[in-house]
Amino acid sequence: MTTNNDVVVRTEHLTKHYGKLVAVDDLNLEVHRGEVFGFLGPNGSGKSTTMCMMLGLIAPTSGNIEIFGLSVKSNLADILGKVGAVMESPGFYPYLSGWDNLKVFARISRNVTDNRMKDVLKLVDLADRAQDKFSGYSQGMKQRLAIACALLHDPEFIIFDEPTSGLDPAGMKEIRELLIRLGQEGKTIFLNSHLLHEVELVCDHVAIIKKGKMIASGAPNDLIKHGDTLQIRVTDTDKAVALLNEEDWVSSITREGDLLILKAPAKRATDISALLAQNGVFISEMKAREDSLESFFLELTEEETVD
Repeated sequence: MTTNNDVVVRTEHLTKHYGKLVAVDDLNLEVHRGEVFGFLGPNGSGKSTTMCMMLGLIAPTSGNIEIFGLSVKSNLADILGKVGAVMESPGFYPYLSGWDNLKVFARISRNVTDNRMKDVLKLVDLADRAQDKFSGYSQGMKQRLAIACALLHDPEFIIFDEPTSGLDPAGMKEIRELLIRLGQEGKTIFLNSHLLHEVELVCDHVAIIKKGKMIASGAPNDLIKHGDTLQIRVTDTDKAVALLNEEDWVSSITREGDLLILKAPAKRATDISALLAQNGVFISEMKAREDSLESFFLELTEEETVD
């Protein structure tokens, strides 16, 4: 059972207007302690505006944001002491080492010791390259150093805005593993990513917004529709399509090469087989196909581009 102590972030009727443009519209969110929370939406849906309001960078038009039970409006300094953010890579000095760059940021934070710096570099797997110049770092290493900066003061709540943007597959894997590890250590993660497969792998809960409004929220596995998509391979695709289109429990049929993808309950598999066989069409392959978070997202947002 969820208690108030479990809620790290709560927004209530959060709204932001820019003139006539409604960037965020009556948004209600709850992020619970220890969650990796995925925040998704098409380009221009209000995600960045929401994150900036959480960090006190933008004032809401109306509504409230509480982090750790404190109002962002009146307790921002206390809140930020327990919050880390990787909104974009900080302005590092290219000819300083990773260690010296981190030292610059450590001076801004309170009570950051050399031992703490060593700990975060080890956490992001940069301990062996700490003395190398930043200019020689790969994009993935630069991103990991940015994450190390965000972790210096040991925040309880961390906002990641597109942490794998511009990375190669190896770099993406490194960041994904780091997010999972941080979640396992009890950190609360708020993740904005356009890589929906990545979100599906690492997130405990997902919220999808469109035009500033919440349109879906839940665990990824709960949001994805299971068992209502079948793929079949038959001896006569045209005839199979004509026959199946007559059945009201088949909501749609699409073709992928020689495969037919049916939106139909899995329990109807025997009916499909019998119907086609009775009409001289035989199935050589049939199996259930689970939808992905990506297909669910595109369905909800009418295939708009993710930012």
